[in-house]
Amino acid sequence: MPIKVLNVAEKPSVAKEVSRILSNGGARSRRGRSQYNPIWEFCYTINGQQCDMVFTSVAGHLMELEFAGQYKRWRGCSPLDLYTAPVVKDVPADKAPLKQNLQELARQCQWLVLWLDCDREGENISFEVINVCQAVNRNMRILRARFSALIPRELQRALQQLVAPNAADAAAVDARQEIDLRIGASFTRFQTLLLQDKFDWAGGGVEAERLILSYGPCQFPTLGIIVQRAWEIQSHIPEPFWYIAVSYRPDPAAAAAANEGQQQQGQPQRKPEQQLHCDFKWARDRLFDQGVATLLYEQCAEEPTATVMQVRGRATYKRAPVPLATLEMCKSASGILRISGERIMKLAEELYQGGWISYPRTETDAYDPGMDLRAIVSEHTGDGRWGAHAAAILAGSMWKPPRPGGHDDKAHPPIHPTRYSAGENDWSHDKRLLYEFVVRHFLASCSKDAVAFETTVTIDIAGEAFRTTGLMITERNWLDVFT
Repeated sequence: MPIKVLNVAEKPSVAKEVSRILSNGGARSRRGRSQYNPIWEFCYTINGQQCDMVFTSVAGHLMELEFAGQYKRWRGCSPLDLYTAPVVKDVPADKAPLKQNLQELARQCQWLVLWLDCDREGENISFEVINVCQAVNRNMRILRARFSALIPRELQRALQQLVAPNAADAAAVDARQEIDLRIGASFTRFQTLLLQDKFDWAGGGVEAERLILSYGPCQFPTLGIIVQRAWEIQSHIPEPFWYIAVSYRPDPAAAAAANEGQQQQGQPQRKPEQQLHCDFKWARDRLFDQGVATLLYEQCAEEPTATVMQVRGRATYKRAPVPLATLEMCKSASGILRISGERIMKLAEELYQGGWISYPRTETDAYDPGMDLRAIVSEHTGDGRWGAHAAAILAGSMWKPPRPGGHDDKAHPPIHPTRYSAGENDWSHDKRLLYEFVVRHFLASCSKDAVAFETTVTIDIAGEAFRTTGLMITERNWLDVFT
C-alpha cells in the first residue's frame, strides 16, 4: 500500500521544478491554503516503497523571533533588560496561510521530506517546518533530502539517500538570530530614546515621533569601516614626487634595415605595431626631493647611452583558477561582465532553479574527490565556442585535476554547470553571459596551468639603474578557454 509523503521546498519555483523532474512532467497541481504556494501531486518509488508524493513550499523563514509580553514595547523595559528577556519563535500573522497549508497536508501524510537549501539557514527553516507539522501529527517520519542541483540524477540520488536533519546547524542559526535580536533591539532603543530630544529633528525634515536610529550587529561595524576609510582619504596630504622614465624606441632607419635583412633571409617582416619598444622603471622608484631628482636626470640626459648590465630569464606559470565559490563569482563576474553583484546573484539563482548550474551560494572551492568532473566536461564537447577545449580535457592533453582552494562549507560543491545549453531563447543577454562565465571557469579549473618565459633586462645610464620585464606566453592552456 502506498504511503503518503509531504515534501516541502524553500520556494514555490523549486517545488515546481523538483515535481516536474521527478514525475517526468506528469505532476498535477492544485491550490492550497496559500495562494502563492501551490501543491503538486505525483507517484514515486523511494527505495522500493511506493509513495504518493505531495509537494509544496514555504517562502524562506516560516517563523520570526520576538520578545515576549511587555518587552515588545519600547518603554516597557530598560534596553539593558533585553539581554535577559524571554524570546519566542512563532509564525507571524502574514504567514498564517503557509502554516495552515502545511498542517492541513501533514494530517494526511506519514512522511515529511524536507527539500530546503542545504546550508545552515535551510536547516533552520527545516526545523521550523518540522515544528509546525508535528504540532498536528507527532507520528510523522522526518527525513532530509540533500541536493546541490535541480537535475534528474541529483534529485533522484537525494531521494534514495534520505538522511536525518541536522539539529546542530539549526541551533547555530537560532543562536545567531537571538544574538542579532538582543543586540540590535537594545542598541536601537537605547540610542533612539537617548537622542530623540537632543536635536532639532523637525528642522532637518524628520518627525521626532517616528525617529528610529537603528543598529545592526553586522551593518553598524561595516559602516564604521567605511567611515574610517573616508576619514583616512580626507585627511591624506598629497606629497609631490619625481622620477626618471626611460623609454626605448627603435630608430626607424635601423628598423627598416632589420626588416630588409629578414626579408632577404626569408623571415617574416615585423609590422610597425610589432616593432620592439619598451619602458624601463627607475631602480630608485621615486624621490621626494626635486633638486636631487633634477640633478640625476641631467646626468642621464648628458650621457644617454644605455649599457645592458644584466639579462635574466626564467620560466613562470600562471595557475589555473580554483573552483568557483560565491564570493569569487561575484567579484570576477562583476569585473569581467560589468554586471552588479546583486544582479549576478539573481541570475545565478534563476540558472540554478532552471537546473543549469549548481547551488550558487557556497563557500566551497574544492571538489569532492569522488565527483565525476569528466562527465560534466563531456556535455560541452559539441559547443562551437569551448567544445574543442573540452575535448582536449577529455583526451588528457589538457586535463589537470582542479586545484583546491582550501574552503569547504560541507553543504554544497563549488559552482559549476550541471547541464549544457547553447543559450535558451528566453534568456536575457546578461543571463547568457553569466552561464558562459560559469562554464568557462569550470573548464579552466580542469585545465593545465599556463606557461610563460619571463625576461628581465637591467640597463645603466650615467650610473643609474633601470629595469624592464617582458613576458612571452609559450603554452596558453587554460587561458584559451577563460578568455
